Amino acid sequence: MNEKKLGFGLMRLPMTEGPQGSCIDIEKVKEMVDAFLENGFTYFDTAWMYCGFKSEDAAKEALVDRHPRDSFTLADKLHAEFIRTKEDRDYILQEQMRKTGVDFFDYYLIHDVGAHHYEIYKELECFEWLRGLKESGKAKKIGFSFHDSAELLDKVLTEQPGMDFVQLQMNYLDWENEGVQSRKCYEVAVKHGLPVFVMEPVKGGTLANVPPEAEEMFKAHRPDMSVASWAIRFVAGLDNVKVVLSGMSTMEQLRDNMGFMSDFEPLSDSEQEIVKQVTDIINSNIAVPCTGCAYCVDGCPMNIPIPKYFSLYNADMQEDKSKDWTPQWGYYNNLKKDFGSAASCVGCGQCERVCPQHLPIIRHLQEVADHFE
Repeated sequence: MNEKKLGFGLMRLPMTEGPQGSCIDIEKVKEMVDAFLENGFTYFDTAWMYCGFKSEDAAKEALVDRHPRDSFTLADKLHAEFIRTKEDRDYILQEQMRKTGVDFFDYYLIHDVGAHHYEIYKELECFEWLRGLKESGKAKKIGFSFHDSAELLDKVLTEQPGMDFVQLQMNYLDWENEGVQSRKCYEVAVKHGLPVFVMEPVKGGTLANVPPEAEEMFKAHRPDMSVASWAIRFVAGLDNVKVVLSGMSTMEQLRDNMGFMSDFEPLSDSEQEIVKQVTDIINSNIAVPCTGCAYCVDGCPMNIPIPKYFSLYNADMQEDKSKDWTPQWGYYNNLKKDFGSAASCVGCGQCERVCPQHLPIIRHLQEVADHFE
């Protein structure tokens, strides 16, 4: 396997609308998978709940059934929200192997480790189970994805030996953010001698759609490079980063990423300075730092499309304040026809318990309601 750093995250796949609602556009996924492999990239990442529990099936149909097993690497994950007993661990793993069509995973992760989930994983002895997967050959490399403080990461890595890597949310907007602590967590991984796999390098698309002033700075310096490329190059240039995952939903996004990651060029000192200036610009504009993972949506008693509302709110807050009307208002009112409004939130807290970003979602939904309604 080659060592190209770009990984294909199978979380935000191309979708199509049909009589049964939205579903994965598997033919487009096949085209994207083929192009990815043809250009020398090999790493694919899926998980049990991605794309409404259909991502693993798509991985089988588009990748595993159509390409030699030694031509790609595949990562999958176990999430605390879907296990209640030790038997659940084995059931989910067996189902993941059935759904993806593989008899081993190149990388297997315990998913979304944080203070609450860590207690669940310890109670159900998931780290011991994970090490057993490696011993049995069902997983070649083992690790975990992490959403919490650098202090807790240090504790987990100290208490749980035998990890081969750690997956962290890292991007230039979160690098010095005290809530996410990207830099501090990265430094903990380096201290423990573990390579870092990066998730959310473009922060759910936020760093592909920066304010006009920021975009002008990027384009003035490198008119040939996309806005998103700056975010991916920022993390890919870090010495201890092995893989940078990008959730790509169009061929255009895929080709753009492959274009600058095929012959990777780290940010120069002058480009690093531009990124710092852009970070300041974005921080002065963004309202809700949601990544759009949608973990908060499943189980919402009011069927509120929380990430979509936050995205519209963020976009609207970046609009010229002199406008009498913006498109976001139309999108919001259209969504309200099929989903619960932001104002319908009953404050049950289910969303906040599963949010990897630890956002005060209830408060932000009230802000959205106040703004749009």
